[in-house]
Amino acid sequence: MSDALMPIGRRERAKQDKRERIMVAARELFAEHGVGGVTTQQVADRADVAIGTLYLYAATKAELLIMVQNQKFAAAIDTGLAAASVTTRRSSLEGVIALIRPVVACVREQVENGRTYLHELFFGDPTEPYRREGLALSVRLEDGIARLLTRDERIDGRDAATLARVITAIIHISTTATVYLHRSDDAVLGDIREQVRVTLSLHDEPLPN
Repeated sequence: MSDALMPIGRRERAKQDKRERIMVAARELFAEHGVGGVTTQQVADRADVAIGTLYLYAATKAELLIMVQNQKFAAAIDTGLAAASVTTRRSSLEGVIALIRPVVACVREQVENGRTYLHELFFGDPTEPYRREGLALSVRLEDGIARLLTRDERIDGRDAATLARVITAIIHISTTATVYLHRSDDAVLGDIREQVRVTLSLHDEPLPN
């Protein structure tokens, strides 16, 4: 019998159940109070697990946040890729905006959580499992943008990869910088669109001799 068909054991089921309860509790509390207003003990209490048990699944509050946000980030990328796939007859710019629209909404759904998530993701220990998973999602987003840019026959694969890195940096700053926190999602997305448009137009300009 293959591993895929073998029933999981009682211990593994119990571990999955605890992990799911912790995930749900953390997601609810972070949504209600923001990451700064939640303690790991509160998450443990709501999940009905001992604090020591919680630390087996996430050693810090930052890891709990990353664990929760990774699920949302992955879903946003899936939604964006699906939206971009139906823009094949439109410009690469419109495809990129279709892809990143749900990503921007995800990061800004609870602004404090989104800012902290991206900060922890990119400046924390990259070998930590949840961060590694989140960084892989970031690469997936970047690769998706690069593929959309190659719709333009003037953009080769190498330039598309570089431009995708620039665009993800634009997204990061535009969704997390303190000076932009008062803006609506539509305003933020509109600003990102303009920055991406200019970035792509500059790519088309010939280099000076």
